[in-house]
Amino acid sequence: MDIGHRIKQLRTKNNLTLEELASRCELTKGFLSQLERNLTSPSIQTLEDIAEALGTTMAKFFQEEKDEKIVFGIDDYFVDERDGSIVNWIVPNAQKNEMEPILLELSENGESQLVLPHEGEEFGYVLSGRIRLIKGESKKGISIKKGETFYIKGNEQHYLKNDSTQSAKVLWICTPPIF
Repeated sequence: MDIGHRIKQLRTKNNLTLEELASRCELTKGFLSQLERNLTSPSIQTLEDIAEALGTTMAKFFQEEKDEKIVFGIDDYFVDERDGSIVNWIVPNAQKNEMEPILLELSENGESQLVLPHEGEEFGYVLSGRIRLIKGESKKGISIKKGETFYIKGNEQHYLKNDSTQSAKVLWICTPPIF
């Protein structure tokens, strides 16, 4: 954690100048300035005094506030090119969430990775082309075309296959994350 940044963040959130905070903590303005720029480190007692002057506790001081990003663009995607497929992770670090969406592109005769049995569910929407959902030991599978969806439990191994001569795109969402 960047302690200096956190002090400055809380100070400005409380509309305090360096001088005002220094006065409340019985510290010098110069010392606080050095803390905020990470040029020096405070003792635990000094940090407790600063936290108290900022109206917080040490526990809350060290709780990181998350700037939750909710909109993602193509520059945020992570792309993994494999034989016969391209996996686009369209939400960065989605494995930390409860669901994980990917955009899967399957080339002619391409296949997704084999998904082993897991606790959870999956949803897919075929954006273009035609695929087959192969579940369990069956090689035949279920045909799914553009505009159609699938919703399955993760209790059997499965994968997607593109048997056509054109590429296919699938929005595939899994909970919990497994990709």
